[in-house]
Amino acid sequence: MKTYEEINEKIKQGKAVVVTADEVCDLAGSEGIKAVAEKVDVVTTATFGPMCSSGVFLNFGHADPPIKMHKVWLNDVPAYASLAAVDAYLGATAISDTKYLEYGGAHVIEDLLAGKTIHLEAEGYKTDCYPAERVTAEITLESLNQAILLNPRNAYQNYSAATNSSLRTLHTYMGTLLPKFGNVAYSTSGQLNPLMNDPEYRTIGFGTKIFLGGGIGYILGEGTQHNPNQIRGGNKVPLSSAATLMLKGDLKQMNARYLRGATIKNYGVSLMVGIGIPIPVLDEGIAEAVSVRDKDIYTTIYDYSVEKLSKPTYGRVSYKELRSGSVQINGNRVPANPVASLFMAREIASVLKEWITRGEFFLVEPIQLLPRDTRFKPLPLNTGETPVLPKKGGSKKDGSTL
Repeated sequence: MKTYEEINEKIKQGKAVVVTADEVCDLAGSEGIKAVAEKVDVVTTATFGPMCSSGVFLNFGHADPPIKMHKVWLNDVPAYASLAAVDAYLGATAISDTKYLEYGGAHVIEDLLAGKTIHLEAEGYKTDCYPAERVTAEITLESLNQAILLNPRNAYQNYSAATNSSLRTLHTYMGTLLPKFGNVAYSTSGQLNPLMNDPEYRTIGFGTKIFLGGGIGYILGEGTQHNPNQIRGGNKVPLSSAATLMLKGDLKQMNARYLRGATIKNYGVSLMVGIGIPIPVLDEGIAEAVSVRDKDIYTTIYDYSVEKLSKPTYGRVSYKELRSGSVQINGNRVPANPVASLFMAREIASVLKEWITRGEFFLVEPIQLLPRDTRFKPLPLNTGETPVLPKKGGSKKDGSTL
């Protein structure tokens, strides 16, 4: 048994043995799990892919005369401003009023990180303490008081693969799905994925210190749609989408290499988020968990052409087979393409390893581990005939209707 205190002391002295999740698999294969438990102190895990449930809290500072911002646009991308007077939350998937799907909240976040100037427009309603009703300004990341990345749902523990049995091409958050089982799209970084390496949430929870977007971040607890009650394999890794994480970090510390805006064709905007999580090897149980390989991690293939919450499945497939470039469906080989970047995940795991090895990053024991009994519930729709409602309109800043 090891403790966080013992491992942090070894990091301080420059004596900690730190390896990536890829490297620990090689060590386990050549020397066994017991050797991993004895020799390794920390395993760095990582993932890099589109994480739509992301965004940033911004504080602009007060104008003169003051304004209570009710509606806010950043480079024509709407942000949610029904907070305090000059706070707003910019969601990654918000889309531009003028560029539509080509530019959105995720791109504004990337532009802020790149040092670009962002055009701010805000409207408010007049009060005795906030007399101004409209303001425009040019802002930068440096000019903001706070820019706090706060992502409600990131770093899925496994994610289902997607295919398309229909006769038409589908454009989804899993990318383009070609007709007649033309391809299988998959996400997550397999054996590098953080929650694959800690399937029972023994080291990951509220307070865990992580690599987030190139800077330091923290886990605030389970993310939205956290669903740990999934069927699991013999290695305790779930066979489809399970746990999620809510993450927080200072955008001003981050790097646009590890936080990028993306447009998914005919679907929308998303944010490519880089996450790295260190896992302390406290005992042989954790040593065995971090030694999991792509060949032993399976996900489920779902048919996205069926417009129902419950979709038909076409079996389970390992990440080793997915990474080979093709999988088998109904006796035929089908091309497989990744949505997440394994290249970037490996880079992040290596960067985090270097931080720890150089004594620049220490482990933080979580205050509370992730819940394991949460049940994920669907939306309870009204029974009976569903009325056809008129489309709700909204007003743009120029007074026209959305």
